[in-house]
Amino acid sequence: MPNRLAHETSPYLLQHAGNPVDWWPWGAAALARAREEDKPILLSIGYAACHWCHVMAHESFEDAETARLMNERFVSIKVDREERPDLDGIYMQAVQAMTGQGGWPMTVFLTPSGEPFYGGTYFPPDDRHGLPGFRRILLSVSEAWRAKRDDVRRAADSLLEMYAAGATIGESRAAAGRPAGMTPEALDQAYRDIARRFEPMAGGFGGAPKFPQAMALDFLLRRWSRTGDDRALHIVSHSFRKMSRGGICDQVGGGFHRYSVDALWLVPHFEKMLYDNALLANLGVHLWQATGDAEVRRVATATLEWVMREMTDARGGWYSSLDADSEGEEGKFYVWSLDELERALGDDAAWAIPYFGATDVGNFEGRNILTAEHPAHAGGPDVTPGALSRVQRVLRELRSKRVWPARDEKILASWNGLMLRAMAEGARVFGDDAYHAAALNNGAFLWREMVRDGRVFRTHTRGETRIPGFLEDQAAVALGFLALYQLTFERSWFERARTLAHACVAHFWDDATNTFYDTSSDHEKLVTRPRDIADNATPSGTSLATELLLTMAELTGDAAARRKASHVLDTLAEPMTKYGTMFAHLLGAADLAVHGAVEVAIAGDPHADDFGALASAVASRYVPSLVLAGGSGASVRGLGLMEGRVAIGARATAYVCRNYACQAPATDAAALSLQLGNALTGPRTTG
Repeated sequence: MPNRLAHETSPYLLQHAGNPVDWWPWGAAALARAREEDKPILLSIGYAACHWCHVMAHESFEDAETARLMNERFVSIKVDREERPDLDGIYMQAVQAMTGQGGWPMTVFLTPSGEPFYGGTYFPPDDRHGLPGFRRILLSVSEAWRAKRDDVRRAADSLLEMYAAGATIGESRAAAGRPAGMTPEALDQAYRDIARRFEPMAGGFGGAPKFPQAMALDFLLRRWSRTGDDRALHIVSHSFRKMSRGGICDQVGGGFHRYSVDALWLVPHFEKMLYDNALLANLGVHLWQATGDAEVRRVATATLEWVMREMTDARGGWYSSLDADSEGEEGKFYVWSLDELERALGDDAAWAIPYFGATDVGNFEGRNILTAEHPAHAGGPDVTPGALSRVQRVLRELRSKRVWPARDEKILASWNGLMLRAMAEGARVFGDDAYHAAALNNGAFLWREMVRDGRVFRTHTRGETRIPGFLEDQAAVALGFLALYQLTFERSWFERARTLAHACVAHFWDDATNTFYDTSSDHEKLVTRPRDIADNATPSGTSLATELLLTMAELTGDAAARRKASHVLDTLAEPMTKYGTMFAHLLGAADLAVHGAVEVAIAGDPHADDFGALASAVASRYVPSLVLAGGSGASVRGLGLMEGRVAIGARATAYVCRNYACQAPATDAAALSLQLGNALTGPRTTG
């Protein structure tokens, strides 16, 4: 008989609706039941595409004896970490403090008030490989709650103290009255910290398991553009190329898997997440602008096309993830035998099989993860873009007949905002009508379905929008709308972004501490108000909101927004310089604050050919911290960046400004391109 999760919309929670465990969704009713029965809470957090979540579910949550222990001794709550990043962040911090590591599935034991006192990640059903069995954990925790309540209280109190200490990060610097800390020298130090972590053979940073770190690479690309540092560009280009040719990149269907279990990008953890592909596609678009590398463009466009083909809801939203498993095996959907390839490819097999590195013994449990890191990659008479596309189409069609991995069709606001930005950038830079339409459809969907009175909601599933959004949702969607404005020059997208930016400050900024929080001021009361300042797999809400306020300040002249963003950067400058990869997106915002935006205002009719030629000139160059506006008349009224900008001689005219100084108005695309190059170098000065 289904449990309470049957009434939820999250695909992850619905996966557990048939468990014999008496699961509760998170909420006041579950906490009240724990208080009434004086039972500890067993909180289990995971997500739909999580391989080890599936393993633990099969081993423990589907087991009748384990379920009996859970039902008798605990109030068991199941949470989708993607729906509730606040709960995930709060309790992950506790697990990391207790065990020194984190991950999913996450299992945390709480008092009825929600205070953590013990936890871990995956637990096997029985003692195995040095890990205690889950049933033994259940009995031990239950006995401690019954007979050693003082010990439980002390453990909970120590974690509450940790939360209180963490809430003051960055505030001590401001309280001590120290001078502003975010300077060109601080950015240099952060660059050196990131660069020293570079792994020169396979690219990327560190060893196995290896994550793409797209935000760190984006910061290094900014560094190259500002300074001409060839090492910075090499790190970005080499890393992107190695990832693109490795098994972490789906050589048939496009897009990237979440991470590589080895140091060479060969064997991925096969789940595909929307946010990874948003960040990597955006990086690819910018790297193509910087280098003109055809391979980079092919990989970036394949990623965007995968999203349009496999991850798009009929109404325009983008789904969250594809599972790693199908038919009970991780990666089965993606791997190939040599015989399958030979039969499928016909005459193309002679070059395609060595191109993809396939052999009769395989590179993954007797089968082949396709890669492109082989001598044939250098080219030959048969390895042309057209031939490669032909082979990919054949294999994609054949693969589509397999049992597909499960798809999490939950639409998350922040992840959609990140992908909206990438799709709009792809449309602007590549001039692609399909990307343009996909971006507009997604923006319209987000505004129509997931924004209420200026507030973004977190999730939309099966027609139902729910859960008030978090700071990352509010800021990511606003930045996505700004990307749509830069693509279309339609004033409505700017106004929508400004509405969301105002709500960011009104509901997530705290004047007492001069900082952003991840939850709104009217959010449910938890054991702590979360404030995760680090950029992890996705940009933090703080870094997105800081970038948003800086960008809006450039567009509108909003001095208060600039002061708030600058305060965040100054108070976090010290950890940012020491731990660059942990603050990589925030470093991008710092680059904007320190070096200043390159402001481009194009006066004229956005639908006219001469306007389009100037916009195309802007799109053809990589310009970090670009702030772009355009139009004429009522469409730009009150938009500070466009004040005094007029079309000269009835021709569309571009104005390039930086450091409070503007170059000569340009009506010629070639002249504009030259001006953009001249605008990039040198630190910002503010008298």
